[in-house]
Amino acid sequence: MNLPLRRIGTVIALMLVALMISTTSVQFFQASSLNADSRNVRTIYREFGRDRGPIVVAGESVAWSEPIDDAYAFQRVYAPGPLYSHVTGYFSTTFNASTGIERYSNSILGGTASSLLLSRIQDLVTGSQPQGGSVELTIDPALQQVAAEALAGQRGAVVALDPTTGAVLALYSSPAFDPNTIATHDRAAATAAWDALQADPEKPLENRATGTILYPPGSTFKVIVTAAWLELDPTRDVTTQVPTPAELQLPQSTSVIRNPGGATCGGVDTNELLYAFKESCNTTFAQLAMDLGQPQLDAMTAAFGFGQDLSIPLFVTPSVYPQTASAAETALTGIGQFDVRVSTLQMAMVAAAVANDGVLMRPYLVATERDADLGVLSRTEPSVFSEPISAGTAATLTTLMEAVVASGTGTPAQVPGVTVAGKTGTAETGNEQDQHAWMIAFAPAEAPQVAVAVLLENGGRDGSAAYGGSSAGPIVRRLIQAAVG
Repeated sequence: MNLPLRRIGTVIALMLVALMISTTSVQFFQASSLNADSRNVRTIYREFGRDRGPIVVAGESVAWSEPIDDAYAFQRVYAPGPLYSHVTGYFSTTFNASTGIERYSNSILGGTASSLLLSRIQDLVTGSQPQGGSVELTIDPALQQVAAEALAGQRGAVVALDPTTGAVLALYSSPAFDPNTIATHDRAAATAAWDALQADPEKPLENRATGTILYPPGSTFKVIVTAAWLELDPTRDVTTQVPTPAELQLPQSTSVIRNPGGATCGGVDTNELLYAFKESCNTTFAQLAMDLGQPQLDAMTAAFGFGQDLSIPLFVTPSVYPQTASAAETALTGIGQFDVRVSTLQMAMVAAAVANDGVLMRPYLVATERDADLGVLSRTEPSVFSEPISAGTAATLTTLMEAVVASGTGTPAQVPGVTVAGKTGTAETGNEQDQHAWMIAFAPAEAPQVAVAVLLENGGRDGSAAYGGSSAGPIVRRLIQAAVG
């Protein structure tokens, strides 16, 4: 072979080797990054064109896919859309994004989970249309509906838990939104809906239940302060005397803490814990917080879940107990003020721990995952999150919380024939119109079936006239009636 032919042959061989190296690099080493590239239209069509499985509540689908004549082949449908919007989230082709259960259970719904490998192989062999699995939620539709109706027209949230298992029975954030408007394949309509939601001053996309906005808990935090104080001395009980002055001058500060109405609790400077708790005496719990100190309260809040990572599988923003720089700041935390910030779910967890003899079960929203043939892939087993308090402390707190509803600040939450245990809260932020109305509760107190937390942002429809008992109490009553009636 002459020299020119050898040179051409060498160049061709090198080109073939380079082509093999390039192909191998693309197929094996760059595959993941190329598949994840948002500009890869084939990946988008493959991801958003699957026959996704349904999201199910009490045997009924609340999200599912319907065939449609476009490039994606299937349209996601949500009904009733707003009722579960912050739970299901949305699955959007326009924004190449998903939220809620659509996001956190994407591999099951989209059929890509490793547990669905056998189903994918069967579909490949039989030539069947691949289908995603289903996700069954723990939500009680009756409780969810009551929460939506009770919060209608108000900003706030409701969370209800089964205290014995941690199952989430209701999770509703108000205002809600319609996921169908974002999930539509009409790009112009989806964009217009998104822009309107983003511009809405009511912030309907915020999940006020899981903590995309955190709030000061007000007097509901006194449950945690009392828990820490009782844990320090097993001899303390509801009859133990505590300070109840009309005013508490904060040390090294010009600030003064006063009780509601500016009076002593019960007309005396000391009184039983039972009286101070049911009447929510601010001076009492500010003083107890200073007596305990910031480290003790920090440890107790952490035991209840503050600052802890939690997914249900929705991400839950960790609640915050601050590092205080003075006794005065610690005193303010004792009444749920200063920089204490919580999610509605966190306060439902506090109520659930008391209801469950001091054992806090890990909250969960997904009950069962199934394949397209309804075979069980996984089932959530209840698990312990923490044991923040003893059974004895939980029993004492239950007695105190029963008194709140029986004859204290929480009487609007009373349910005929049912013993309700609760704690109210009205949280101020320095602006009179910014106060939030809270109530946490569980029932029946002797054998709890449900623990709830209700938040009314800025007092809901009651505005600056709102109080935890009068504003949130009636919602608690409706929830407990639906749960145990």
